[in-house]
Amino acid sequence: MTKRTTLAAILAAATLSLNAQKPMTAPKGGKAISDELIGIFFEDISSSADGGLYAELIQNGSFEFNPNEKDGWGPTTAWKMTRPGHSLGKLEIRMTDGIHPNNPTYLRLHTERVKEYYDYKGWKGFGLENAGFDGISVKAGAKYDFSAFFRNIGAAKQVRIVLGVPQGWGQDPKVLAEATLDVNNKKWQKYSATLTASEDCKNAILQVLVLNTGDLDVDMVSLMPQDTYKGHGLRKDLAQVLADLKPKFMRFPGGCVVHGGGDGFWNTYRWKTTIGPKEQRVQQKNTWGYHQSVGLGYHEYFQFCEDLNMEPLPILPCGVNCQGTNGGWSMRTQAQDAVSMAEMDEWVQDALDLIEWANGDPATSKWAKIRAEQGHPAPFNLKYLGIGNEEKITPEFNERFKYMYEKIMKAYPNIIIVGTAGPGSHPGNPDLENGWKLAGELGMPIIDEHYYEPNTYFLNKRQYDSYPRDRKTKVYLGEYAAKDKKLIDALAEGLYLLHVERNADIVAMTSYAPLFAKKNATNWNPDMIYFDNERAYPTCSYYVQQLFGLSSGQYYYGDCVSFEGDEPGVEQPQADVHYGQSVILNVKTRKLYVKMVNASADAKKANINLSRFSLKKGTKTTLTGAADAENNYEAQPITPQKEAIKAQKKFSVDLAPYSMVMYEYQL
Repeated sequence: MTKRTTLAAILAAATLSLNAQKPMTAPKGGKAISDELIGIFFEDISSSADGGLYAELIQNGSFEFNPNEKDGWGPTTAWKMTRPGHSLGKLEIRMTDGIHPNNPTYLRLHTERVKEYYDYKGWKGFGLENAGFDGISVKAGAKYDFSAFFRNIGAAKQVRIVLGVPQGWGQDPKVLAEATLDVNNKKWQKYSATLTASEDCKNAILQVLVLNTGDLDVDMVSLMPQDTYKGHGLRKDLAQVLADLKPKFMRFPGGCVVHGGGDGFWNTYRWKTTIGPKEQRVQQKNTWGYHQSVGLGYHEYFQFCEDLNMEPLPILPCGVNCQGTNGGWSMRTQAQDAVSMAEMDEWVQDALDLIEWANGDPATSKWAKIRAEQGHPAPFNLKYLGIGNEEKITPEFNERFKYMYEKIMKAYPNIIIVGTAGPGSHPGNPDLENGWKLAGELGMPIIDEHYYEPNTYFLNKRQYDSYPRDRKTKVYLGEYAAKDKKLIDALAEGLYLLHVERNADIVAMTSYAPLFAKKNATNWNPDMIYFDNERAYPTCSYYVQQLFGLSSGQYYYGDCVSFEGDEPGVEQPQADVHYGQSVILNVKTRKLYVKMVNASADAKKANINLSRFSLKKGTKTTLTGAADAENNYEAQPITPQKEAIKAQKKFSVDLAPYSMVMYEYQL
């Protein structure tokens, strides 16, 4: 009997052999295509960063939450005063003489009494308590790095740090780990301690307790797991689930986050304020209704791209705000705001400085020196730069985009600029037509198209078959998804991606959106990966994306697979046909991939002829189930199953209803 295992279990072993082969010459009959077709798009939506991919466990550790972000929010949001042993004191919010002008708010803890009350047998102290993002999740034996900035006022203080399990009103927490710090510096100083959890806990709290009377200033309270992805501060399991997609690039930080969403220019994402020491970064409102600490900033984004061997694709605003400004989200009819042309040099300079920060020499470049000071002296080798996101393609947008584009190209002609086709990128949409017109005028290399549709669109439309083949501008399908998360939706997306692969001579890049969504903090559905504080929950769409990510290559062959009942020479998928195929050759790794999707209720017989290839060992991966099945927090019934197979040059296969199958061969 053939041994079966889940795809995730063999990914590590498969990766070891991927690059061990010498490149080969492609057999005749193949069409050259993009091998960067599958990437990811990270936008900080649905708490994807703070409380998500960014591994920080303390919420509002810098006390910078404010009412501009949400009614009722303030510096003590996510904190509460605690006074075990009936200690007495008060919290004072202060904004004078803080750590840095970019991080002005801090708390002063004024402790009046720490003496134990009567025969109280618990511990004493006055201070703060934080429960993180719906509880702090810790694991037995794991180490956590606590840090905070303190400034002592008056006599020296002892500060007790407690990681504990809440026990109910009036009771001291059960201690999981603790440390005591001696604080005597009358200037701001960073103090740290390592806490080792004694047991697993899903809802731990952190207490910061002053054990002496007097005043103590506190800011930038942090609790980070020591075990983060490659030591770079990202939550390990969430980073790994992205690594397992084998993405070729990452677009970031948005999305509507880029240009301030519905809030205006004051909330535009400016990359320069997200680098350097974290206590010096400018935190801001997230356009999706919460707070961005920017602990996950541009340095961390670029570092993550390097860690996953992805091309970074940062997106910068171009002096035009989202047409959803002032509370409206009717993207195609809302008015647009634009800065004056006299102000555009500032936006241009941001782009030029980003390129220098990413690629420059620290010995000669101011911005590259800043990169080196943050721990990365080598360049990040930025190749792509996106300008704008879903802006309505108006005359005002065209003028500002063109100004930026020409200035950047003059200074850095090797940078590949990615433009935007506005919201709703379907033929007949004026924004799409105007975006393509501008792309042609400028000779733009890539334009970013977006659309979210019911699964019927992805099942029945083949948009790129009719795109002109003589345009210099390539397509980046930067945001797309079927509007549900059942298996049939994932298979519809897979069928559409087969169509994209057939047209991957004009479609250079794609990325599903949104990427992440946190349980009980979800702004948008569906998403590729859901998660809570404990683990990730990949959807059916995730596994379809993974199969396409694993099977990247440089050549497409359309004549290796035929379906019984089709006319000779027809390459599926065609419009309104719910099954299809794609054969991809990776000459760098000497791998051949045969992918087939059957999104119909009937089995389909496929005849496969791989005679032109010298096949060695092979594997077969199958993803199948009921059409309306879905992966969720309660169950994950749909996962790929992989098995070793005998390599055959000619064979037939019956595709089960609602299934995707991939054959992988070493050549």
